[in-house]
Amino acid sequence: MKRDFLHITDFSPEEIQETFALAGEIKAKFQRREDFKPFKDHSMAMIFAKPSARTRVSFETGFFRLGGHALYLGPSDIAIGQREAVKDVARVLARYNDLLMARLFAHEHLLELAKHAAVPVINGLTDYNHPCQIMADMFTILEHRGHLRDLKIVYLGDGNNIVHSWLRLAQRLPFHFVCACPEGYDPDTTTVQAAKDAGLSEVAVSHDPKTAVRDADVVYTDVWASMGQKDQADKRKEQFQAFQVNDALMAAAGHKALFMHCLPAERGVETTDSVMESPASIVFDEAENRMHAQNAVLMKICGKKT
Repeated sequence: MKRDFLHITDFSPEEIQETFALAGEIKAKFQRREDFKPFKDHSMAMIFAKPSARTRVSFETGFFRLGGHALYLGPSDIAIGQREAVKDVARVLARYNDLLMARLFAHEHLLELAKHAAVPVINGLTDYNHPCQIMADMFTILEHRGHLRDLKIVYLGDGNNIVHSWLRLAQRLPFHFVCACPEGYDPDTTTVQAAKDAGLSEVAVSHDPKTAVRDADVVYTDVWASMGQKDQADKRKEQFQAFQVNDALMAAAGHKALFMHCLPAERGVETTDSVMESPASIVFDEAENRMHAQNAVLMKICGKKT
C-alpha cells in the first residue's frame, strides 16, 4: 500500500525519530562516499509550480546520490490545475515514475495529486505547510544539542507554512513552541488549536518578540513576504520591524540560543548580516540537512533500508 508524505502528522512519533536516525545514517554514508544506491533504476518527477533552487538541488542531488533519476518539471512544463486537471497529471506521471514530489501554491492541489497518483507523493512545499523543511530543522537541532529534551523554539515573523509545520510537529513530539508575529499575521487557528488539543507540547502565539524569545533554545525566522506576497513587502517591512532577528534580540534570547532560517534570507530585513554570520547561526547546517532529511523521508515512505 503506497504512502505519501504530505504533513508531518503522516508519520507517528516513532517514525519521525526513525527518520532522524535514518537521515544521520544517510549523511554519514554520503560523507564516506559509500556506494549506496537504494533507488537504482527509480525515477522521481518533481513538479514545481513555485520555483526554488534549494528544493530542486537538494531533491535532485539527493535522489541522484541514492541511485535514482529526478526529472524537473517547471511552471511552464506543467501549469498544474490550469492547463490540465490535477487528477490527470497525477495519473499520467505515476505511469512513468516511481515517486512524485510537488512544490505548489495550492494545498488542495497537493491533496488531489496524492489522491489520484498510484505512487508515493512527497510535499516539497505548499502555501499551507512545508514538512520536509521542519524535518530537516529538527534533525539539525538534534545534531547540535544531542537531544530534544526541554526544547523551546521561538519563531518570529509571519504565521505562515513554516509555522503550520512546526505546529504539526508539536502534535507528534513534545517541545515548547512560540510563534511571535504582528497582530493580524497569526497562523491558521485550526492548526494552532489542533496542536494545543494534542496535549503534548506547550504552544503559544505572541505579539511581543522580546518576551517571546526569553530562554529560547532556537530563534527561527523566515522572509516576511513569501512568493506571491511580494506586492505586500513594503507594508510588511513597517509592520514586522520589531520582529527582526538582530543582535539585541538574540541577546534577549540568551547565550544558549541557536539561530535558524529556512532560506533564502533577506539580510537586513528579517535578520541581520551579523546574526547570519554569528557563532549562534546553524543556518547552513540546516540547509545541508534538507537533502539528508528528504532522502530519509523518501526511503521511509518507500520501505527502503540502509
